[in-house]
Amino acid sequence: MMWGEMRMKRESYRRQRKRKKWLKYTTFTAVAAVFAIVAGLIALRVYAQIAGAPPLTVPKASVFLDNNGNRIGDYYSAERRYWVELDEISPYLIDATVAVEDKDFYEHNGFDYSRIASAVLTDLKTQSMAEGASTISMQLARNLYLTFDKTWARKIQEALYAYRLEVFYSKEEILEGYLNTVNYGHGMYGIEAGSRYYFGKSASELTLAESALLAGIPKGPSIYSPINNYEKAMNRQAVILGLMDKQKYISAEEKSRANSEEIVLKNEQWTATKSISPYFLDVAWQEATKILEKENLNIREGGWSIKTTLNQAHQIAVDDAIEKNMPDSDLQVGFVSMDVETGQVTALVGGRDYEGSSFNRVTQAVRQPGSSIKPFLYAAALEKGFSPLTFLDVGETIFTYDNGRATYKPQNVNGQFADSQMSLAQAIAISDNIYAVKTLEEIGYDSYRDVLERFNLNFSDANNPSIALGTTENSLFDLTKAYNTIANGGKETKPTTILEIKNADGEVVYEYKKPKTEQVISEENAFLLTDMMTGIFDPVFSDYSPATGVSLRPRMTHTYAAKSGTTVSDQWLVGYTPSVTAGVWNGYDQGKTLSVQQDMAASKQVWIDFMEAINKGKPNETFEPPKGVEKVLIDIETGKLATESCPKQRMVYVKAEDIPKEKCSSFEFFDEDSWKDFLDLFPFEAFKGMFNNN
Repeated sequence: MMWGEMRMKRESYRRQRKRKKWLKYTTFTAVAAVFAIVAGLIALRVYAQIAGAPPLTVPKASVFLDNNGNRIGDYYSAERRYWVELDEISPYLIDATVAVEDKDFYEHNGFDYSRIASAVLTDLKTQSMAEGASTISMQLARNLYLTFDKTWARKIQEALYAYRLEVFYSKEEILEGYLNTVNYGHGMYGIEAGSRYYFGKSASELTLAESALLAGIPKGPSIYSPINNYEKAMNRQAVILGLMDKQKYISAEEKSRANSEEIVLKNEQWTATKSISPYFLDVAWQEATKILEKENLNIREGGWSIKTTLNQAHQIAVDDAIEKNMPDSDLQVGFVSMDVETGQVTALVGGRDYEGSSFNRVTQAVRQPGSSIKPFLYAAALEKGFSPLTFLDVGETIFTYDNGRATYKPQNVNGQFADSQMSLAQAIAISDNIYAVKTLEEIGYDSYRDVLERFNLNFSDANNPSIALGTTENSLFDLTKAYNTIANGGKETKPTTILEIKNADGEVVYEYKKPKTEQVISEENAFLLTDMMTGIFDPVFSDYSPATGVSLRPRMTHTYAAKSGTTVSDQWLVGYTPSVTAGVWNGYDQGKTLSVQQDMAASKQVWIDFMEAINKGKPNETFEPPKGVEKVLIDIETGKLATESCPKQRMVYVKAEDIPKEKCSSFEFFDEDSWKDFLDLFPFEAFKGMFNNN
């Protein structure tokens, strides 16, 4: 009995000791946990104080201006944003956002612990990061400072940033930041951009129905955009209206009216208002980026005011010309115009539909220029002693090259050939291919390549006679720039799209200064090329084929110099006045053969419409010859001085030393020399005097 009592007492003692030990351990653990939490909170607060207030700023728009300072667009490195104050946003949108994204937003300190616990349990069960528990504060932190990777590390950073936001900013400031940074799809970031894009109105004007629709998009911009999936967007709108009713933001009657309201989307209208030369703006953005990099500035900071070279009258003229003349097909277009003296780009179109394809067919595409390369071949020929009156036999010819191992038989566009010799002036006017290849053979490949290199055009190292006919690919931008150099008297004009850049404070950080020019070819040779290129519009040069631009002559009210180019898949026309150079390309993106006459005529029609539009009402400009170049009346068929007995006459410019000495005919009725031998048979001086021109 005694032993039993003693055993019971020992067991009771052991239980009491265990209980005391457990209580002590539990108390210690609880105290330690409390201390740890307190210490953690203190550390978090200290961290927040040391780290300071995270900035609420986002990259701002960079504004583009035309050459007269008128606003033509804005640009964002990746996201379009328009920052607005909270009181400039419809209260319906604010309430709808809180209702669907974070109903306890105004009560918590950045974390919704019940949602976090639920999300953690779900993620542990699924062993994924599928379940989100982000508050508006956490989402703002992610939008401003973090990536969208689904990792625990990012979640922890998000929480830390959210806490700092809650410490240093009011709920209204956090909500304003969120609404100005959240993604509403289609590149629209922030409620103002989203409201303008979908409804063509400011965020302050949004109705309840519109607000509920927009508030549903951020959960999945590609899924709940009413443009991508109208039905899903409207279903989510109904869910949000239900939440707003349940949370007492709206009444049941307001909910019913909003559910029945017709939604009218105006994104097409928004797109139309933002389409002032988008291809030009891309080029200007790229150039501005490089300019600012040289100044150790980052264009992605935003807030830049960029004054460009765009001439809106020129841009409207080419847009109208393309709209009028492009056929209803997949035929593409590229167009660029430049100021002759400065190289400033005045208009640019990189394709028919920027929304469909932002690929710039002016700067990014390289194609075979065909005969539009010939002026540079003939520039080399002029340097090698050719003149506009150099005659070559242009009958059908088979050329041998590669040390006799290969042959080349060029064809003219209509398959015909001249039956006599032809001058350089006429060959360029009708784009004779035999003349071009024979010229290349006479001057040599190296001379031709040297000129192409000076004009910064691509060239081939292979000695293939076909390169005389433009088989080496170049961009329309580079080719038009090269023509612009000829138009500028042979002086290189570096193209630019930027006149001035100001920072967000209005300070000028870059101002265009006309660069030093380099004489690429002589002024005399540049003028001779220009004068010969006016011949493409003159029917006097027509032979087995008409002058290549003669169909445009009835529409011409000004003097133009130009050259066309044709390949099986490309049409080109590049030309200029003394003030403006313009280049047009037409073709298919996949190199489809041009076979329809409407496709093949588009480039010429676009070009002449543009030129006539920008010169309408202006006095005609003529190309002024430099010293050392003189005009002479020439017989086209012989290249000799014209007389009345030679009908195909034209005024042609040549260097003084190249002026012909002979006349096209040895007999002229009223010329004394023509009658001299005959009159010498008669002794009557008075009779001879009848024919004296003096």
